[in-house]
Amino acid sequence: MTGTALALVIGAAVLHSIWNALTKRAQNQLAFLWSSVSLATLLLGPFALWPRNQGLPPGAAPFVVATIFLHAFYFFALGRAYRWGEFSLVYPIARGLGVVLVPLLALPLLDERLSPLGTAGVVLVVLGIIALHLTPGVVSAVASPSRSVGAGTGWALLTGLTVAAYSLVDKAGVARLHPLPYITLLGLGSSLVLLPAILVQRDALRREWAMNWRAILVASAMNLTAYLLVLFAFRLSKTGYVVAARELSIVFSAIIGSLWLGEGRLGPRLLGAAVILAGVACVALAR
Repeated sequence: MTGTALALVIGAAVLHSIWNALTKRAQNQLAFLWSSVSLATLLLGPFALWPRNQGLPPGAAPFVVATIFLHAFYFFALGRAYRWGEFSLVYPIARGLGVVLVPLLALPLLDERLSPLGTAGVVLVVLGIIALHLTPGVVSAVASPSRSVGAGTGWALLTGLTVAAYSLVDKAGVARLHPLPYITLLGLGSSLVLLPAILVQRDALRREWAMNWRAILVASAMNLTAYLLVLFAFRLSKTGYVVAARELSIVFSAIIGSLWLGEGRLGPRLLGAAVILAGVACVALAR
């Protein structure tokens, strides 16, 4: 993996973990996500005009349409997962499932073969995610009889499946269309698809803006920006490597969940984080 691609992915991981934590703290997660993504799309709109000489190539259109609907479902499922589940439980599941699925699917769909070192790195990332998932605070949450825990886990699994799907679609999509107009169309389209679900809860939307407008502004500067960095990285490296290295965000989420959200002790989480870091190091050195 090139140094430039790794730097892009690390930056994306930091931003991603922060805006997800802000989403978890929201009163209505779907209203928060819709607001931040819609605002981010407006901010990115002027930049999408560059490069000006490139329209929407016919070959890119199916991927743009597919990613719009996949991301709309992703935001909906993520909001549901954070509504019912703890940040420290939802985030590793949602992000980690893609690490397992993307390399397996990238071989038949994109003809991408991972090197032995790259494969070892992906395996270490998965093991680190499992270790984080087995920390005492998370285990007690899973073992609790609360119906909400099961709902949170179920929505997190659906989110992870969607992450794997849109990662593969977007790898092919940005090969046909520049990432800036691509992500702007992604944000605009997913906001429009989710609009009916938002209109039926207009009061919740008003309350979210009244109580969390500052957090919405911060998240809007991070969510699509983080994924834009990933789209550029897709142009420079294999999908499996990018998705695995991106899971550095789980390391940051472990720290945020422990120190900011008070969801468990930091020490056990750092052990799993160290395994993830070792995996990312392997991915970074792989070709």
